[in-house]
Amino acid sequence: MEHHHDLIRKAYAAFNARDIPAVLATLHPQVRWSKAWEGDYATGHDEVRAYWLRQWQELSPQVEPTGFRERENGQLEVAVHQVVKDKQGQLLFDGPVKHVYTIQDGLFKQMDIEQV
Repeated sequence: MEHHHDLIRKAYAAFNARDIPAVLATLHPQVRWSKAWEGDYATGHDEVRAYWLRQWQELSPQVEPTGFRERENGQLEVAVHQVVKDKQGQLLFDGPVKHVYTIQDGLFKQMDIEQV
């Protein structure tokens, strides 16, 4: 479980730094990533990269993990504090969110978002 916590910390630090290659290194090649901003999922590294690039043209999200819990089904639930601003610096959201990960082969295979 501690390995998963390290993977989470690495992924979030890279996301906040906008280091796409570092984040993609934590994702399974066939990852399904929730596109909360657009709806549906991005599948695979190329779609995830394109989604983030579109998102970052409009929004400036910062996410910090605040807690971890392994679910009975093996998924990893990560409590995060998320701050989202538009490109002009206007605050759009500041609060808790749950990110739920399915892990396969030591990489994130799927990420879902749940409201707290």
